Amino acid sequence: MTVLVRPQAPLTARWATLLWLLAVVAGVAESVVGVIGAVRDDVPMGSIAAQIAIRALVYGGLFVVIERYFQHGVRWSRYLLAGLLGTVGTASLVIGPIGWLLDHDLASIDWSAQFVLTALLRSVHLTAVITALVLSFHPETNRWFRRNAKTA
Repeated sequence: MTVLVRPQAPLTARWATLLWLLAVVAGVAESVVGVIGAVRDDVPMGSIAAQIAIRALVYGGLFVVIERYFQHGVRWSRYLLAGLLGTVGTASLVIGPIGWLLDHDLASIDWSAQFVLTALLRSVHLTAVITALVLSFHPETNRWFRRNAKTA
């Protein structure tokens, strides 16, 4: 019996996988902090439930793409992650803070625990996305994805 074994992913692809997963986990954690704040601020439960449902679908789908496809070298998954998290996701992470900074000055920051935790999580999220994006298109990762396309 012949057993085909795919070559192990290079370190760049393994780190990219971990960082994409970290970005998803940071997004989930930031969502949890946001929900806690929304409940505290008496936001209607219907609005909160809708946000949770949308985010659960998005983060769940991204987890599946990373876990089942990207880490195994399926080419389209790399472009999907780059398009969704690398562009749309990055824009969604920075547009809010940039908009806030255009209308306020730094002296008006409310240094609450929620703000500090959200800022920390968003920083981790953004750093993970950008680093994963770079590693996803590193020359070693490119070779690995090309090699997997030939064996798939």
